[in-house]
Amino acid sequence: MAGLLRTAFDPRVSDHLIADEGEIVVDEVRRHPMAFVGPGVLGLLGVLIMICTLWVPVAIAWLPLGVGLVLLAIGGYRMLAAHMDRFVITNMRVFRVHGIFSQHTATMPMSRILDISVHKPLLGRILNYGHFVFESAAENQGLRDIRFVARPDERDLTIQRVIQRSGLRSSMRPVANTAAPRTPRTPYVPGDDPAAGDGIGDDDSLARTGEQPGQPGGDQEWLEGGWSARDAADYRSSAPRGDRDDRS
Repeated sequence: MAGLLRTAFDPRVSDHLIADEGEIVVDEVRRHPMAFVGPGVLGLLGVLIMICTLWVPVAIAWLPLGVGLVLLAIGGYRMLAAHMDRFVITNMRVFRVHGIFSQHTATMPMSRILDISVHKPLLGRILNYGHFVFESAAENQGLRDIRFVARPDERDLTIQRVIQRSGLRSSMRPVANTAAPRTPRTPYVPGDDPAAGDGIGDDDSLARTGEQPGQPGGDQEWLEGGWSARDAADYRSSAPRGDRDDRS
């Protein structure tokens, strides 16, 4: 009897695989036990109401009995629906199979998945469950919201690995910097002869100070070269006679 019920209420995920193309199941996600709490409480409430008919006059006993049966039927139906709801991750796609009497299937190729959002409420962080929200190129409502997913972080990584291995996303590796190192510029010191330098940075220094080779500049050129007025005066007073800028 148990085997018959198991067969009758099995979504038979393997029937939806493209076996001739090498499709295999990577992970079959069942609903977290928290998905059965609400329907279970509803069914338990229905049982309690039916028990209360023992203390109710016979003339109106049918009313609580009927209410209890309805609640028990709704709770049992929702529990069975949660049991039949499967979210499947394969090496090619993700799909969802759900429904008791009439079965519904929603599928999405890995190439259509644009983003996956994982929402974990406070109780979900404690009991390790969450809800998936898929953003895809085609808004498929059957696969947009997957609720009560056990171990959501692990399942999210599984989907990301399948996408990565299928080659839909390229690996992001650091690229070595092959550019030649820049040669440091030799600062130009007022009074030096640019022609006697090593040629590194002389043109840039002359362009910055506005001087020409062999032509000392005035105070403005000293300041533009990075010299303060006091430094320029100290340099004039300490430099050899021939190197001083004695403009007055």
